[in-house]
Formats: sequence, structure tokens, C-alpha cells
Amino acid sequence: MSQRASLLTKGPSSVGLMMVFQQDNATVHNACLTNYFFQENKVALLDHPACSPDLNPIENVWGWMAREVYKNGCQLQTVDALCEAIFITWSNILTSLLETIASSMPKQIFEVINKNVWVTYYRVLF
Repeated sequence: MSQRASLLTKGPSSVGLMMVFQQDNATVHNACLTNYFFQENKVALLDHPACSPDLNPIENVWGWMAREVYKNGCQLQTVDALCEAIFITWSNILTSLLETIASSMPKQIFEVINKNVWVTYYRVLF
């Protein structure tokens, strides 16, 4: 079976770094086929509790994107229009937004540890 190159399979060799992939370990992300892919491609996984979106920075990116796509009450009429809006929004993510999200992670981790739970309701506010 041939597979397309991806950041997971080609990233480490192209940048010469040890990469660690973060997934939230939710049941739907732990399918046998997924785990087999990671093992076969020697993808290192971050030990991460299930259902803990506060520990996953991309969740904040998805939230920002959803607000951007649907801002001002925008209602998209077709799947193509939605796809276009998503791709445009994705291509317009500012580095400063990603830096803000990344810099918020220590506080979010502290909140999780401080509350002694894996899931908190703290969110980065933009």
C-alpha cells in the first residue's frame, strides 16, 4: 500500500529533529489502524490524557477559526462556500495568534495541575 508523504512520516527526516505528535487519546483517535500507522512510521506520541482540550493548543486555533468563518452572523449556503471560507481563514492565521496560544500553555497546564483534574474550563480569550 502506498502512502502520501506527510509531516508525520517525512517531517523528522526533512528537518532533522525528533518530532513528537500530540493527540488527545480519545477513543476515536485510538483505532487499531491509527496506532499501527504510528508504530510503522516510528512516530513518537506525547502521553496525553483523553478529552483534555485545554492541553491541546490546536483547540484554540479551531475556536478562533470558527469565530472567523462565521463572524457577523455569516451563513454559508454550500459545502464549497464553507470549504473556501475555511481555507481562506486557515491561510490568514497570524503568527502572533499562534504565539499567544503557545505562550498561554504554561498557564493552562498550571490550571490543570492546580485543579488536580485533566479537563479545565479555562480558555485563551482573544
